[in-house]
Order: sequence, then structure tokens, then C-alpha cells
Amino acid sequence: MLEMLRKINMSRAVRTMQELFPEEYDFYPRSWILPEEYQLFATQIRLIKEKDAAVNPTFIVKPDGGSQGDGIYLIRDPADLKLVVGSQAKQAVVQEYIPKPLLIDKLKFDIRLYVLIKSLEPLEIYIAKEGLTRFCTEPYQEPSQKNLTHVFMHLTNYSLNVHSGNFVHSDSQNTGSKRTLSSVLYRLAAKGVDIKRVWSDIIALVIKTVIAVVPELKVYHQADIPPGKPGPTCFQILGFDILLMKNLKPVLLEVNSNPSMRIEHEQEVAPGVFEFVPSPVDEEVKVGVIRDTLRLMDPFHKKPVTSSQDKSREDIQMDGDPDSRSPDENQPSLCLKQVYPKYTKQFNHLRLVERIASLFIRFLGVKGNMRLGPTAFRTFIRTCKLSSSNFTMASVDILYIDITRRWAAAAADSREAGMGLQAFVEAFFYLAGRRFRSLSLRGQVVSLLELCEAQLGPQSEDRRSLSCGRAPQPRAVKTQTPCLTYSQLASPAPQRRAASQDNRPLQTLKPRTLRASVEN
Repeated sequence: MLEMLRKINMSRAVRTMQELFPEEYDFYPRSWILPEEYQLFATQIRLIKEKDAAVNPTFIVKPDGGSQGDGIYLIRDPADLKLVVGSQAKQAVVQEYIPKPLLIDKLKFDIRLYVLIKSLEPLEIYIAKEGLTRFCTEPYQEPSQKNLTHVFMHLTNYSLNVHSGNFVHSDSQNTGSKRTLSSVLYRLAAKGVDIKRVWSDIIALVIKTVIAVVPELKVYHQADIPPGKPGPTCFQILGFDILLMKNLKPVLLEVNSNPSMRIEHEQEVAPGVFEFVPSPVDEEVKVGVIRDTLRLMDPFHKKPVTSSQDKSREDIQMDGDPDSRSPDENQPSLCLKQVYPKYTKQFNHLRLVERIASLFIRFLGVKGNMRLGPTAFRTFIRTCKLSSSNFTMASVDILYIDITRRWAAAAADSREAGMGLQAFVEAFFYLAGRRFRSLSLRGQVVSLLELCEAQLGPQSEDRRSLSCGRAPQPRAVKTQTPCLTYSQLASPAPQRRAASQDNRPLQTLKPRTLRASVEN
């Protein structure tokens, strides 16, 4: 999980989903990976400014392995990027800065929401009903060249703002620089905000983000846990950092694989004397998350998993539903709410890349392996009958070498040889484009998946394969996904992503209607 949620891997996983489902994954800011996409970033920004000289967007740069706000800075010109540290290229992600955040008391804030991944197979996701809101300590102003370095104005990280002279430690849950999420939502509700809609959008964001990273997690999982064996009980608590825009649309900032569970803070109790004192806000939120995670994961208390008999037209409830009742009458009700598989039908159609991952895992062959060798890739092509007189096995070898070399160059620190999952997904997209040129990218991928799964037959559900639910697929003629040309699919991955991103001009993210509403 730590590796998968690094900034670069996370961005790649979400961008793959944005190629397939651009409208579903518009909650993640447009991103570029450094240093490999520096020229692409610089060129696209130059073209934007040439088209309209009045446009001067701001970008936020995040180190790949950074945490707690370390190394984050804002820029308006690609020339200001700090690409080299010492003699080494610095890996980072540069993203659009969200210019119009929702403000409370004239301060920018973000939401820290705790999410439990209880199981990968079957996928089970729980969301804490209570979260934290972390406030900046300097009144917000839209970014300008003069205030780009004002971290207490633009960055919501607690670890940064706690050092501000304006930071307020409060014993109250609805005042100070760190508050409960419910106190903020009640305040918004008093102003007429539809809190059900806000919760609905946040839950959708969480489920879609988990779906994006699950394929790679399953590859890691099968390498460590032998297929067909029960293995240890694996789970993880994640920290989702979410920003609400002025139009109340949630935007994903990042996901933390190891969120802080500290329930105390350092405070100066006398001149020059610092002590750790209890933090009522942290205690209110985090104790319940830890308690209920242990209750849910207790191997001696087997509670039937909520069936996926999802009522897709039914409102998603955050309070007062049967799942919230405590299995032990002597314990408080669960603060963790199951959102998957309970709401499978709304989101199951997004799990296309998991089906590709199932094919990838099936052909890995050697137990514990995480990369496809050239022979395994040829076996995949032959088994699924994807070669032809126009696409010979020699062409297959060239495709394998081209894609594998490019991904190896992008991950210079990797010591493993062969084709990883992300490279295999790119190859799969290319093969789908060759085979079904008249369809949209999503339609191409669905068609090739169905072809491969039909060729593999019932054995595709063997021990090496991870079963993925399948929802009815959209008809290709009605899909709204931008259709990529064959030449775009045949181009290197960054160029194809650029072609896909060119369909989403640089602009403020727009709200859209969700099919489900959520009750706070």
C-alpha cells in the first residue's frame, strides 16, 4: 500500500481510469509526472498562455515520497520547477492548483477522512462517519506571484500550520484550527447546503479511488500470499485528504497509507516548557476508527459480509442504517460505514482494469513473480489468439521490447526486469486499439477483454485468477469517452495521455449530478 500510494503511482493509476472513464474520474486534478513529463508539461502550459495571455494558472508540486507537506511548493512558470537535487533528478508530481476552494471564516481547509480496506478479495471498503477538518492559519487569497510562498495560506497540512503563530488548539470540536467534519457539515447545512449531496460525492470519490489502485495491489498480494491459501488477515486504514471547492465539488488531494493516529498534541504549558496534551478532536475521531477496525477484523467474531444485493436506486445512508448497529449491545454503534460491496451496482462497471490485472496474474506463471517475461507475453498473445498475418509474433516481440524499455526508463530505480502491470495495461490498450479501431477506447478495452476471457473459457476463473464482478457494459455507439485514434494508441504512453488530457482543457472542475444521494 505504501508503494501504491506514492504520488507518482497514484497519479498513474488514476490517469488510467481517466482515460477509460473521464467523466467519472474528474475529481483528480490534472497531473504531470516529473522529470519524465517535464517537456510535455512545459509545452502544454506555453500553448495555453499563447492562446490566451490573460490565463496564468498556478500549479502545486509534490515530491513523490513526500509527506506532512514536506517539499511542497507552488509555481506559475515551468522554469521555476526544482528538477534536480544534488546530482539526482527529483521525482515529483505537478498538479493544477484548485483556485476556488470553499472557505470557512475566510480560511481554506481540507477534510481528512479515514477509510478501512477490510479485504481485497472480495473488495470491502468502510468509511468513517466522522472525520477531521484541518484549517489554514492565514486568510485565503487567490494565488498570485506575491503570495505563492505563503504556505499558511495555501497548504492545509496540519504538520505545517501547527508551527504558525495563528494556530489555535481548541478543546471544542467546532472551533480552532482542527475541527470535526460533522461540525463543519452542520454549519454548512445551516446555510442551506445539501449535505446529502456532499456525502454522496465524497463516498463516490473514495470508492472510485480505491477501485483505481486495487489492480496493482492484487498483483502485490498474489506475490506474497500463495493462491488458494487463506494466508494472514490483511487490512489497512487509509487517510483520504479531500478539498471542497466553492461549488461543493470534492477534489482528491492525496491518499495517505499510514495516517497519523496520535490523539495528543505538543503544547507550550509554560514559557519554554512543552508537553503532550490530549486533543479532544483527534480523540473523538480516531479512537472510534481504531476500535471499530479491530471489532470488524476480529477473526473470532465472524459477521456475514453485507451481500451485494445493492439497491441501486436507494439513497446511500450514513446514519441510522442497520449496518451501523453494534454486533455487541455493550459496545457503541459502529462508526465505520460499509460502502462496498453494499453499493456495488453503482460502481462495479468501473472495475475494467481489475479484469486486465486478472489476465496479467494468470500469465505470470512463477509463484511470487510480479512481472511478465517475453515468453509469458507471447503465451498470452497465442492463448488469446491475438496474432494474425498483419500482427505477427515478431511484431509482438517488438511491442514487448518497446513498452518494457520505456517503462524501465521511467522507473530507473527498479531492479526488476520484465513487464509490470502498468506496462501490460498500456500494451493491452494498444492491442485493443488495433483490434477494434472503430470503437472508443473504453469500447475497445471491453471488447478485447470479452474476447480474451472467451478464449480462456472457464479456466479463466482458476486459482491464478482474481475474480472481478462485471456490470453490463455500455454500448460503444453511445459512449461519451473521447475516441482516440490508432496513431495515438500506437504512440508512447505520455503522448497518448497527453492526447487524452487535451480533451479536458485547463479549467475549474465542474460539478455534476450523481445518481445517489447520501444522508449525513
